[in-house]
This record gives sequence, structure tokens and C-alpha cells, in this order.
Amino acid sequence: MKIIFLGTPEFAIPVLDSLKNNYEIALVISQPNRMKKKNQIIETPVAKYARENNLALIQPENIKDSIDEILSYNADILITAAYGQYIPSKLLNAFKYKLNVHGSLLPKHRGGAPIQRSLIEGDEYTGVTIMEMAKKLDGGKIYSKQVYKIENDDNSTTLFQKLSVIGAKLLIDTLPDILSDKNLGEEQNEAEATYSPNISKEEEKIDLNNNARDIINQIRGLSYEPGAYIDCNGIKLKVYKAEISNIRANTKPGTVINVKKGISIMTNDMPINLLEVQMPGKNIISAKDFSNGQKIFTEGMIISSENK
Repeated sequence: MKIIFLGTPEFAIPVLDSLKNNYEIALVISQPNRMKKKNQIIETPVAKYARENNLALIQPENIKDSIDEILSYNADILITAAYGQYIPSKLLNAFKYKLNVHGSLLPKHRGGAPIQRSLIEGDEYTGVTIMEMAKKLDGGKIYSKQVYKIENDDNSTTLFQKLSVIGAKLLIDTLPDILSDKNLGEEQNEAEATYSPNISKEEEKIDLNNNARDIINQIRGLSYEPGAYIDCNGIKLKVYKAEISNIRANTKPGTVINVKKGISIMTNDMPINLLEVQMPGKNIISAKDFSNGQKIFTEGMIISSENK
């Protein structure tokens, strides 16, 4: 049984590793490597894994230009996990089995950012779905699901890690019944479908006119990549962790109410304490350490949501 695997970020690594240990990987497909600062080329995690494990690898700019090459490997199954490109119907139609490891409990959170948005939207539960790839975005038949209860200290980084491990095991457990046609999958209920598009640049900015819980969920959903930020007089302070403050205040949203041994800022309904922050070009530090000697925030100042 030969598999073609498509994936790009760290989320895909446990899935690929489990498949490699149980089946033959004919080909790995990943997004192209990208140039970073100082002209340094950074491999995608999946490309790095494939190279280190001597697996055949291609990284097309557009997968539709590589269909003939992919089909030349005569594989039996197509499996994706966070690949990042639309898979053309011509390629999907060439395989009886075409599976995707999706980081949500479908049909909820279809789309490119299901893990981040489960946190941003304050979901109590999320999970992983093994599904059939279809022309409609994340709309194929469901083969199996596993539920995960989101913990209070989860952020997108920890959730990606946990769900990738869950997804790898779920796929290996589900595959035998799929391949033997014992598990034919079930159609999704379209009435229950929700969509989670990729995070936009605009969504990274913290609006202090929002409620405290919504802001904290936003921070969790964007930590540690790309990170939410507060714009204070043109300085973008990344905030990676925050909590609802036990300080009680009755003042305007955006008012800085404490700068001693930490930073506390008023939101629409209650203050939040910043816990982990990062100045542009600097390392992530605790807000307590940041407050020692910082000159951005002063007690009583108001951070306007109109700052750009």
C-alpha cells in the first residue's frame, strides 16, 4: 500500500511519521521553502523531515503543475495534513482513497484556521476529523472523529501540538477499516457547517473596546504565531498571554490602570493583566520584567483603538 502524503507545518509531522512507520511512503509533497531574513532559506518542517528520512520529495509552487509527476508514482492513497494548497479535482479523482486530517470536529470550523478560531471563539471542545477530500472545502464524508476538551492554558501552539498527535493515532486506527471498505464514511450535515478562514493581518490587532474574555481568547488563538498586538502610539507590543485582572475599575476602555510589577489595561468590561509580551525585535519576556523601566505605558494614559 503506497501513500502520497501532502503537508507543510509541524502539525503534519506526527501524521507523516506514523504513516511512515506503518506504510510505504511513495512521495511527500510540501509547500516550497521560503526565504527569511538575511537571505536564509528555511525548509518547511515536512520537507526537512522528508529529507532527513530519505523520502522522495517535491515542493511545487502550484500543485496543478505537478499532477503527471505525482501520478507517475502509482500510489494507492492520497493523504493530506495541513498542506496549504487547494488540491485539484483531477488529482483527487485519480485516487479511490483521498483522506485529510482536519483539526476540528467537522462540519464545524471548515477552512484554513480551525484550531486558531476554536480558541478565538471560546469553544469548550475541539478535536480531529478524518475525512474524505472532496471538491467542496472540507465538505467530504467523515470517517472518524476524536474530541478534545480545550484546557484553560491552551493556546494555538499547544493545541496544534496536541491535535497533531491525536490526529496521527486516529488516522492509523481508522485506515484499516477504510481500506477494507468496512468504513464507508458518513455525509456531513450542511446545516451545522461553520467556516474558519485564515487569520487576516487586521485580526492580529487587539481592540481594547472588546470584552476582556474575547481579548484573552484572541491572544490565545494567535499565540505564539503570528501573535496579537496592542498598538500604542505606533509601537506594536505583541501580547502572548494575559489574564482577567482582579483589579476593579470603572474607566474607559484602553486606560492603563497599573504599570507596577506588570501591566494592567481596562477593556470594555474589566481589566486584563498582560503576562507575556514582546517589543519589536526583542525577545519574549514576562510583563513583570517588561514593566521595569519601560517607557511606553504610564498609569492613567488611554490607548486609543484608532492607533495604526
